[in-house]
Order: sequence, then structure tokens, then C-alpha cells
Amino acid sequence: MKAAPLLVLVMACGGGSAPPAKPEPVLSERASTRVPVEEDENEDGVTMLNSRGRMDPKVIEAGIAPHTVALTECYTTQLKKRRWLGGHVVIHWDISKDGTVTAVRLAESDLGAWPIEKCLLDVARLAVFGPPINGDADFQIPLDFTAKGRLISWDEDQAVRAVGGQLVKLDVCATKKIAAPSDVTVTVYVGPGGKAQSVGFASTAVIDDAWAECAAKAALALRLPDPKGQIAKLAVKYRAE
Repeated sequence: MKAAPLLVLVMACGGGSAPPAKPEPVLSERASTRVPVEEDENEDGVTMLNSRGRMDPKVIEAGIAPHTVALTECYTTQLKKRRWLGGHVVIHWDISKDGTVTAVRLAESDLGAWPIEKCLLDVARLAVFGPPINGDADFQIPLDFTAKGRLISWDEDQAVRAVGGQLVKLDVCATKKIAAPSDVTVTVYVGPGGKAQSVGFASTAVIDDAWAECAAKAALALRLPDPKGQIAKLAVKYRAE
């Protein structure tokens, strides 16, 4: 399957109060919508069509444009004094052939702030798009939020040692009605005394809001090493595939 360029909306946000300039969509090869697979003919001469639609960049722009300010405000209004909050987020939409949004998820996020991430998802769910070309389609946009405060980043080994087996505490958030998502990236900021200051989630699967609310509370109660007067940022996998 060949990859076509995708409309990418870059939103760089700092910790200041001045409203950011309107972001301009650009084309990027980093991510892609999907285009129809070429026709395959089997031994009986039957042509198999394994098709996947694609989104017109102008249709994506028209759907996102009314919400760019709201997406920015998810960060600026909830940042408060936590100037060390920042990171890269990728919002992914699944669109049916009639233009209905069937799923919105955070495919990537190291922002580490579930209230902001949930706000981004809530705004993204309000977007309305025209129908894709040639069937169901999906696309995603990256958003970058620039931290202003100082922090240190713990690498993967440090993060795994810091958290240990404590992520099992998140298991209680799954119920008969709420399924636990798989392959979740959990991002945590650690402050004085090893107390978790903020936590966020991302997954290629859809994360149930109720699960995330519960998991955020559980993650904020983790006992972590003291970063000695600094704010440390770490990321670990939960239910990795």
C-alpha cells in the first residue's frame, strides 16, 4: 500500500497568554492518509478490490479550521503554573465513507496531562468533515506544545526502574463495561518527594474516557524516586503488545 502525503496541522504553543497565530496546514510525508490498493487478479481472473479511501487536504482543513483556537486553549487555559508541561500529540480520526467520524484517539502523546489531552479529544470529536474519496479513510494531525519550565527526562531504563511493577494498580480501572486499552504509553511528571505531578496517556487503540479518569488517579498515587528539587518526566508502557 502506497502512502500519500497528509495534511499536517502544526500548532506550537508556549506558556504565554498572547493568542498564537493561526496555524497554517502544510503537506508532510511523516504521516499519511491511505489510498486504494491496486487491483489484484487471482488465478480465476476475478479482480479483488481491497480499497481504502483518502481525505482531500482541503476537506481536512475545512473541518479543523473552526477548532484551532479551541485546541490551543485546551493547553493555554489549563497550563497554570506548570510551565514544565509540554510535548508532542498526534490526534487520529477514523472517517466513514459518508463523512461520519467513527473514532478519535490520541495515537501519540508525551504531553503527560490527561485533562488537557481529554480536552483535545473533546474538541477533535466536534470536527465535521466532508466524505472521503473512495470509501472509509483515516488521517491524523500533530500538535506541539512547547514547555517553558525546566525539567529532566528519565530514559526508558530509568523510567522502568522508577515505576517498577506499580502499573498493575491501573488494572482496577477495567470493568465489565469499560475495557482496558492495550499498548498504552503512560507519561508522568515527578516532583519533590517523588510525588507524581501530572499524568497522561496515548494509544493506537481508543482509550475510554472513564478508564483514563480512573487510571490518572491511580497513576498520580504512584510512589516514585525523588528527582531532588527538579521535575522529572518519564514514559512507560502499560499492557504493551
